[in-house]
Amino acid sequence: MSSFGDVVTFTHGPSMKNRFMLAPLTNMQSHPDGTLSEEEKHWLVMRAQGGFGLTMTCAAHVQRAGQGFPGQLGVFGDEHLAGLTALASAIKAHDSLAIVQLHHAGHRSPKDLIGEAPLCPSDDPETGARALTTAETERLVADFVAAAVRSERAGFDGVELHGAHDYMICQYLSPELNRRTDAYGGSLANRARLLLQIVDGIRDQCGAAFNLSVRLSPERFGMRTKEIIEVFGWLVERGVDFIDMSLWDVFKEPADSEVGGGRLVDVFAGLERGATRLAVAGKLYSAADAQRAIDAGADIAVIGRGAILHHDFARRAMADADFVMRDLPVSPEELAAEGLSDGFVRYMRSWKGFVTD
Repeated sequence: MSSFGDVVTFTHGPSMKNRFMLAPLTNMQSHPDGTLSEEEKHWLVMRAQGGFGLTMTCAAHVQRAGQGFPGQLGVFGDEHLAGLTALASAIKAHDSLAIVQLHHAGHRSPKDLIGEAPLCPSDDPETGARALTTAETERLVADFVAAAVRSERAGFDGVELHGAHDYMICQYLSPELNRRTDAYGGSLANRARLLLQIVDGIRDQCGAAFNLSVRLSPERFGMRTKEIIEVFGWLVERGVDFIDMSLWDVFKEPADSEVGGGRLVDVFAGLERGATRLAVAGKLYSAADAQRAIDAGADIAVIGRGAILHHDFARRAMADADFVMRDLPVSPEELAAEGLSDGFVRYMRSWKGFVTD
């Protein structure tokens, strides 16, 4: 049986010392210009100290117009390099892989935040987003790649492309939102072109020791599970180091009856993936939950909510097979003790039942 303490190796770059990864979590703690704040650095470094084998940043936007929420970390300009460099160094000092998640919010960018209409693969009357031109789509590819190069310069071990949760890459994958008639719309191969060009560009411009991963949603947001299975295979063919499946509930049955019964984790754990590792996220709230995910064939357990409540979730789970995250709701004082700033606590109040009144 695989254990949490097993080393996870990758084709590119250093290994993870254990199977626990900090999920990329929105925290609204950085400065308005996207530069790193001490609050965000403190929160992330605490998780590295807490034993996570991989510490991932929140979604970091690759274009100013791609910002998705206030206080979002930026990676779109060299003005971000000093903070990113300090963050990478501090995370790696605790023997945790340091990974930046690269992101563009697309039609989910609030107009009053970015000062212009948000962008989308196609015009979206519901959000007021306008379609990118072909040239703008090509610029988007280049800006994702440039952000990866900048992350490498800052000393990060790698980047993850946020292709899930109805953000820009996911919007291009969507047959509902993407109604383009150019090379980036129509067939699944065309809708996946943006993602695959970004992958190819990063591999071309970053070093051989640079880890590259992709987060995908197999359901919701217009995603069709059978299509995401095909995209998964294309990413494996390109040698992506790991694929981070955001399942919402690792052990639920697939919503798509065409992929058969069983559990959603089994669908992806059962796919041929060569040297590409599988990370899974969704309601892993205890050591037992994480062990079930690993026993199902996942290589990495991705911890979100539990890592907010326990900076040392990884260490606790490895030490105690009966460890379970604390009950909700919790007090602002408890969250502050786990490294959350006042702004992060205010954001967590938007999660129903998470913070006491």
